[in-house]
Amino acid sequence: MKHYSLADGALSVSAVALGCMRLGGKSPAEADRIIKTAFEHGIQFFDHADIYGGGACEELFGQVLKANPSLRDGMILQSKCGIRNGRYDSSYEHIVASAEGSLARLGVDCLDVLLIHRPDALAEPEEMARAFEKLHRDGKVKHFGVSNHNPDQIELLRRECPFPILFNQLQFSPTNSTMIDRGINVNTAFDGAVDRDGGVLDYCRLHGITIQPWSPFQHGFFGGVFLGDERYAQLNRALEEVADAHGITPTGAVIAWILRHPAKMQPIVGTMNPDRIREIADAANVTISREEWYAIYRSASHTLP
Repeated sequence: MKHYSLADGALSVSAVALGCMRLGGKSPAEADRIIKTAFEHGIQFFDHADIYGGGACEELFGQVLKANPSLRDGMILQSKCGIRNGRYDSSYEHIVASAEGSLARLGVDCLDVLLIHRPDALAEPEEMARAFEKLHRDGKVKHFGVSNHNPDQIELLRRECPFPILFNQLQFSPTNSTMIDRGINVNTAFDGAVDRDGGVLDYCRLHGITIQPWSPFQHGFFGGVFLGDERYAQLNRALEEVADAHGITPTGAVIAWILRHPAKMQPIVGTMNPDRIREIADAANVTISREEWYAIYRSASHTLP
């Protein structure tokens, strides 16, 4: 699987990451198989959050690492913090405590990456930067990023933070493509021209921030998977055609579509199915054509001006 070199070569990440939100509830044996399958197929980046399963997902992942300590070598561990009890909290105290809690549950000494999960209306960039500095100084977090943040929110943080912001997790898929719709519909009155995110796609590209698409197979806001959904028959036909042409599956075609974009995005896939993990990993090595990319885009009911 191809890798991206970030932070002036200090961090090398697989083009696809495995999201661990659904790991909770699996048996230790199932979790072991899921993690090893991803690792063996080139996915060495694992995404967590302190709220996933109320911490159970990190705990189970930590059990697998404890039983297989060699897995940590070459593995990139990312966690997120800032959502708690129906509100957001990006205070110094919460960021530090949350990161330390993730370390304890995972059973590791250091996180490779820590993200702020959601924008906090009461966020004070100075406090966030101070928390980052402490965690980095104490050897507990190496790199930092955000999730679901717009350019101005990132700029406020960058002004205070001595470390580069390496990642921004954003929802993106063929059916949730507002990030690219805006650029395609420049200077038109079409719905796609509406600025919903402050031009976050181009901003991240300009500043070397890797976008991590979440829910790449979902429509709406956790509305369900569009694969095999009769409401998205045209999209599914387009994905099947691309899949057949490249010897991959429709699931893989979605990943190939995302990776074809020149922004070099790193999709976060949440499947806990080892077979589907393999399908996704295989597709990461496929480069689809421009014609195929636009065919998938248009089949998701997007029009070109």
